[in-house]
Amino acid sequence: MGIADVLESTREAITAKRVFGEPYVQDGVTILPAAKIGGGAGSGESEAEGREGGGSGMGLGGVPAGAFVIENGHATWRPAIDVNRVILGGQIVAIVALLTIRSIAKARSKAPGGSCCQQ
Repeated sequence: MGIADVLESTREAITAKRVFGEPYVQDGVTILPAAKIGGGAGSGESEAEGREGGGSGMGLGGVPAGAFVIENGHATWRPAIDVNRVILGGQIVAIVALLTIRSIAKARSKAPGGSCCQQ
């Protein structure tokens, strides 16, 4: 399997069917789910130390992006919320805030008189 075959397999794998799921229809509302798809492919050959070899590979991944909601002839986009990313962002903000408070407390304790506010 050469690079051309791997690339052709990749093109076949990344289709609109992978990005857009099957639409759901209920009570006159159509929901069309969508995903972010990414991937890559590669191949290589080697002739080291009198041996010949080669290989190829492909990887695909996807995450929910959101959905189009079609109601009364009007389409709206509803993004998917990645709760794990939101939680991670909150944790990073909390850690930065705690480190900042600690640095301020250390600076105040080293000030003459033990506090920056005393005179």
